[in-house]
Amino acid sequence: MFGDVLVKTLRDQKRSLLGWVVAIVLVVLMYAAIWPSIRDQPSLNDFLDQMPEAFRSLFATSGADMSTPAGYLQIELMSFMGPILVLLYTVTQGTGAVAGEEDRHTLDLLLTNPVSRTQVVLEKAAALVVGTVLIAAVTGVSLLFFGRLFDMSLPPGMVAAAMLHLALLGLVFGSMALAIGAVTGRPALARGIPAFVAVVAYLVNGLGPMVSWLEPLQRYSPFYQYVAHDPLRHGVSWPSVLVAVATVVVLLAVAVWGFRRRDVRG
Repeated sequence: MFGDVLVKTLRDQKRSLLGWVVAIVLVVLMYAAIWPSIRDQPSLNDFLDQMPEAFRSLFATSGADMSTPAGYLQIELMSFMGPILVLLYTVTQGTGAVAGEEDRHTLDLLLTNPVSRTQVVLEKAAALVVGTVLIAAVTGVSLLFFGRLFDMSLPPGMVAAAMLHLALLGLVFGSMALAIGAVTGRPALARGIPAFVAVVAYLVNGLGPMVSWLEPLQRYSPFYQYVAHDPLRHGVSWPSVLVAVATVVVLLAVAVWGFRRRDVRG
């Protein structure tokens, strides 16, 4: 029956998901608690202006104002730590979806049930989406809740926009890990390749404005779709959303194709 693999996968992940939720809440609490001591320090903006342009571009500090909640969070949370946490979750879960099951020798047992390989991939992907959306939602709610406690006013609509783009960034790399695992059955490749691509994509997006030969490639970086338009200040970029969704769909199609055509290791 459709949904059985999804339910089982979420049940298996419930402890790890709880751990991720607690970790995210604590990270947001930390940044929110620091905010009152940051907002009254105008010298921080001068410090940012004096940083080398490459550093400002890499950490999305160009044009950001540390004296505003949105600017502070853009620099401290959304440009680096937030994406790292989400990508760690999605790549880990994407790797475990097929390649991990195969490495633990549980995939052949799963396939003895009346489920098709396509169904397995799609329901594993659905579990990835549910977990990623949950983490993004918890991050957004925590920002709004702790923002009120620490006088860090944030527009709910802009926070929701930033969380949408953050979730899509994670799903792009999580789907990549799932696809590589489904095609190869190798957890090391499923983890390593998305991690390498994420680092390269981050550098391309950050250095693109300053390196002429990288500039044409910048728009192809998932990090460009995620942060280039600054969703905490400008809301949702629907073209970027469409690009990210299309990328996920293509990667899942590759996962289905690759998994259906190869032999599973027992």
